[in-house]
Amino acid sequence: MKMAPDSDIDDILTEHAGREGALLPILHDIQARFGHVGEAVIPTIAQALNISRAEVHGVISFYHDFHTTPPRLPVIKLCRAESCQARGVEALAAAFADETRVSIEPVYCLGLCSVGPNAWVGDQLYARLTPERLAALVEQVA
Repeated sequence: MKMAPDSDIDDILTEHAGREGALLPILHDIQARFGHVGEAVIPTIAQALNISRAEVHGVISFYHDFHTTPPRLPVIKLCRAESCQARGVEALAAAFADETRVSIEPVYCLGLCSVGPNAWVGDQLYARLTPERLAALVEQVA
């Protein structure tokens, strides 16, 4: 997905103006809206929050969920927490390890422990995954 025009970034920054600890919410909103936090917006964010570009870059590079380039493939985040492990997520992940149409990334705990294994795609959660249900999800997002 292409990075936003400056006005879209300004809208996100305005939404969080004056908020204490606004950097993470801003980065999450940009990532959610555009699929990545492009390098070009780092100076704008830094200036709006009166922090250094290095601080913004440091947060982006520290958290694995933030990306500075658009994703190559649609992403399915597969929960790998203990509860999902107990419900067979490791076998499920192994069965789809060679999938080339989507990127299946591990994530720790999606908070649906009683109905695992679980996955997260965009802003949608999927529970009680089986090989068949995960295959259908891959088809849906690929």
